[in-house]
Amino acid sequence: MGRRCWRRRVLAAACLGAALLLLCAAPRCLRPAFGNRALGSSWLRGERRSPLQKLYDLDQDPRSTLAKVHRQRRDLLSSACSRHTRRQRLLQPEDLRHVLVDDAHGLLYCYVPKVACTNWKRVLLALSGQARGDPRAIPAQEAHAPGRLPSLADFSPAEINRRLRAYLAFLFVREPFERLASAYRNKLARPYSAAFQRRFGARIVQRLRPRALPDARARGHDVRFAEFLAYLLDPRTRREEPFNEHWERAHALCHPCRLRYDVVGKFETLAEDAAFVLELAGAPGLSFPGPPRPRGAAASRDLAARLFQDISPFYQRRLFDLYKMDFLLFNYSAPSYLRLH
Repeated sequence: MGRRCWRRRVLAAACLGAALLLLCAAPRCLRPAFGNRALGSSWLRGERRSPLQKLYDLDQDPRSTLAKVHRQRRDLLSSACSRHTRRQRLLQPEDLRHVLVDDAHGLLYCYVPKVACTNWKRVLLALSGQARGDPRAIPAQEAHAPGRLPSLADFSPAEINRRLRAYLAFLFVREPFERLASAYRNKLARPYSAAFQRRFGARIVQRLRPRALPDARARGHDVRFAEFLAYLLDPRTRREEPFNEHWERAHALCHPCRLRYDVVGKFETLAEDAAFVLELAGAPGLSFPGPPRPRGAAASRDLAARLFQDISPFYQRRLFDLYKMDFLLFNYSAPSYLRLH
């Protein structure tokens, strides 16, 4: 992270600031919801080094293998953004809704559903002192409860930009089709997701299954994977409303070509990357909830391969094009089980 990167970070914050300041004239005003709590942080008073400063120090140390890995990921992301993005719209405050803030430790975390985000929210609650003991003991519904963790969208433009300049920003990503398969299984194919099935599954069945039984039309409990993919590819879906966050593309949730991320963690190396972030945050004693089960990565690949085996090459190509930016930006290859040619 040399001087050029630091200058780029400040410039990005300044550009975002200009965009956000234009929004202040709009009827909807930004509420400075969490005030100036960051002003009380010891690292802002110079009593200890911030996570961003620690990362800068590690970047100067050629012996730090993990710092080198994350520097390479940042460079690959920056290069991919330069090659594959054109003119982009200005970010609005609501675009920052997925970026969570930990003022006490100087962290910005953009959460991507189906990429260990429940456990990261548990860890942030523990870091902020809102929960005691083992983060794994925090119920999932409590971790996801609205308002428990401040979002960057809750602050004024000046406060947003101050945090963008001074805080360590990180996100975690996952192979796009494995994430998509996980979202389908957990939200549409499991019996404990009845509310989600009524909201989305019923809509999918009503639109795409002409002779569906009344029970399926009402409950949406038996959506087939092919129907789910057809729903994603149907132009009406995004015309009616944005994709649900569980299958929205990671780049559309976190805007990595507009916001600079200092650490790009991956689900495939979750344990190592999480420990690296917690070390930078000054909380090495806090244990990140366990990594995926043994064979977890292989099981994730197997599930995706099994679900996609009955999807025609035509629809595989269309879906790959839909999620292509996530593959390109985060350096994932097209899965070997796809028939794209």
